[in-house]
Amino acid sequence: MTAKKLINRTIIYALLILMAAIFLIPVYMTTVTALKTRDETTLATAWNPPDLPLNFSKFQEAFEYFGPSLGNSFALVGTATILSALLGSINGYVLAKWRIPGERFLFPLMLFGMFLPYQAILIPLFEFMSDLGLYGGIPGLVLIHVVYGIPITTLIFRNFYVEIPDEMLEAAAIDGAGFWQIYTDIVFPLSLPGFVVVIIWQFTQIWNDFLFAIFMTTEGNQPITVPLAELSGGEAVDYNLTMAGAILAALPPLLVYIVMGRYFIRGLLAGSIKG
Repeated sequence: MTAKKLINRTIIYALLILMAAIFLIPVYMTTVTALKTRDETTLATAWNPPDLPLNFSKFQEAFEYFGPSLGNSFALVGTATILSALLGSINGYVLAKWRIPGERFLFPLMLFGMFLPYQAILIPLFEFMSDLGLYGGIPGLVLIHVVYGIPITTLIFRNFYVEIPDEMLEAAAIDGAGFWQIYTDIVFPLSLPGFVVVIIWQFTQIWNDFLFAIFMTTEGNQPITVPLAELSGGEAVDYNLTMAGAILAALPPLLVYIVMGRYFIRGLLAGSIKG
């Protein structure tokens, strides 16, 4: 390696480390504040690391305070993610491998739903969910996120299924396999990368949702983003409890990405290059 290349690589790595350090500043502040007692938390000592022994009592308090909301979030995210992934998979299979009337117009119309801002439909959505008797609870919020997730999940699966050879499906059809048998026996088992992308995407989007959560649920049915925002917006904020709650709220999507992240880019790019 020449001296010029070594200098360039050193500069690049130094810049990357600097950017990573800047990006991690909020994580550091959140963590050290959660591990401090209330007496340690002052403006003058905000940057200081916590005293030893570390104080984990705020995490226990946060778990007790946010426990019901965490349960609501898991129920919401688990159900909505699975349903939207399955529906997107079926839609993507149909649009990629079957010829249906109006396909040229149906798919763009489905994708149009991705570009509708949430704020534009809040009032009619509130009226619609109230008429259905689903306003205020987790089932109604599940329905909202499933419907809003169908466009992006359909797009991801359609791009993924384009790579499946048509000859494989035609051979199964010649052997007598029908629509559902081809899907369950051939297409679905090949869909792991696509499902990984969709699960990570939907899990993160739904878990972090605040707008639908605060407008479409009542007290006792709210996911964790709502009580966390309410706690941080009070007049006398317990910053230690708030930061501990923020860490609890951030851990599930982080763990999902850590466990499944190595498949994410691979599945996201599936179907982008053909041939």
